[in-house]
Amino acid sequence: MIVRSYPLILLLLALVFAGIAIWAMSRQRTPDAAKVAAAYATPLAAPEGPLRVFHLGHSLVGRDMPAMLAQFAGKGHDYASQLGWGTSLREHWEPDIEINGFEAENAHPHFRAAHEAIASGNYDAVVLTEMVELRDAIRYHDSARYLSRWADLARTANPDVRIYLYETWHSLTDPDWLERLDDDLAQLWERRVLLPDLIDPANKNPVRVIPAGQVLARFVRKVETAGGIDNVTDRTALFARDPSGELDPIHMGDLGNYLVALTHFATFYHRSPVGLSRQLRRADGSTADAPGPEAARVMQETVWEVVGSYRKTGVAQ
Repeated sequence: MIVRSYPLILLLLALVFAGIAIWAMSRQRTPDAAKVAAAYATPLAAPEGPLRVFHLGHSLVGRDMPAMLAQFAGKGHDYASQLGWGTSLREHWEPDIEINGFEAENAHPHFRAAHEAIASGNYDAVVLTEMVELRDAIRYHDSARYLSRWADLARTANPDVRIYLYETWHSLTDPDWLERLDDDLAQLWERRVLLPDLIDPANKNPVRVIPAGQVLARFVRKVETAGGIDNVTDRTALFARDPSGELDPIHMGDLGNYLVALTHFATFYHRSPVGLSRQLRRADGSTADAPGPEAARVMQETVWEVVGSYRKTGVAQ
């Protein structure tokens, strides 16, 4: 009976050692604090002119937000994108995985196939957007690995390219929505997705961050402390609604896209967005709902506070 148990014991030991090995490897994937600090110690230089930007992601990029960004940036700013429905970086990378919603999301003049676009080296900035729920992306889609794959493709094609991880948000249905925006930045976005890319000693061009989730959290707190600002009555005013008026708890409406586009603008161009126009057009040319004058001012000031104080944006203030 004891002899017969040896194979089972050996199997259990093998599983234990394999688990230890996997744990050890995961512990090694995050660089130490000194390396992180050194990587982000020197801000990027402010761009001297308009940028060509490639957006890789899903419906939290969408069509309207990049179009609003282009209006903020002005003449010469150009952009392209590849999107899907809830698509992860892994799903965009692997040719044998179907991208849900590919035809619908990319039926517009700014579509360009991601691998070909990024490998061309023609873009000044590449924005990488991971799927949400982020915890699922990390658990099931190997977020850090595929962030590095896309970043390496961009760096190989153009060593001077500016690469950004777009920090998004989770559903408003989460009862800890604000608290998670606070906590997830360091615990998930940085530690589990962004910072493992620094392990490679050859990487001299770290991925920066577009901190849209942090801007949302700070702006929402200001709005809700004030009991509403102009037509932004509370956090739900930033989000879309369907034709029946039902709240969409994850996708931005015009006011939310305005705020997110401001965040991209300030991060890309190293310029305060204070004073930018309130009235913009959607991607289809129709007039977007505009924030009231006080709401727009608070949005713009909040964006510059966050972007300028978070070192991983690459923006110096």
